[in-house]
Amino acid sequence: MTAFAIRPATPDDAPALAVLGRATFIETFVTGFEIPYPPEDLEPFLDETFSEATTRARLSDPDHHYWVAEQDGEVLASANTGRCGLPHPDARASHAELHRLYVSKAAQGLGVGTALLKVALDWMEANSDGPLWIGVWSGNVKAQKLYAAYGFDKAGEYQYPVGAWRDDEFILRRG
Repeated sequence: MTAFAIRPATPDDAPALAVLGRATFIETFVTGFEIPYPPEDLEPFLDETFSEATTRARLSDPDHHYWVAEQDGEVLASANTGRCGLPHPDARASHAELHRLYVSKAAQGLGVGTALLKVALDWMEANSDGPLWIGVWSGNVKAQKLYAAYGFDKAGEYQYPVGAWRDDEFILRRG
């Protein structure tokens, strides 16, 4: 097996990132954590959030920065950072937020997620005038432990909408 490579994503990556995002969301939250999203909430959320058009627009947005990890031309994982949009009284748009860190099931355990996290954190440090922020599902203890190892502490809570469904999320902050 050849090693994976990390590079900045381009709009040409939109199809692969849309597929990766949708599949990883389902693998993690629907299958893995068994969150009982009603189909009338889940399907429109997935169709909008992980459409190729939405993904291409985000890749072209100067307020979003993406990296992909790939191996033999296949996208295994991605990280997305940008301006902070979390609903915390201390959060500012000039602060950086890790919006997503998605690793395909097949690539888990290969160090891909940690490598992408380090790249994203380096960018965040260089492009924030305040603390760094992450929103994470309250039931994802594994991710919370990973972020804690990189200096993030719980700073608040909010609800993330998946249609009319609301996920309980933690707001993590470093700095």
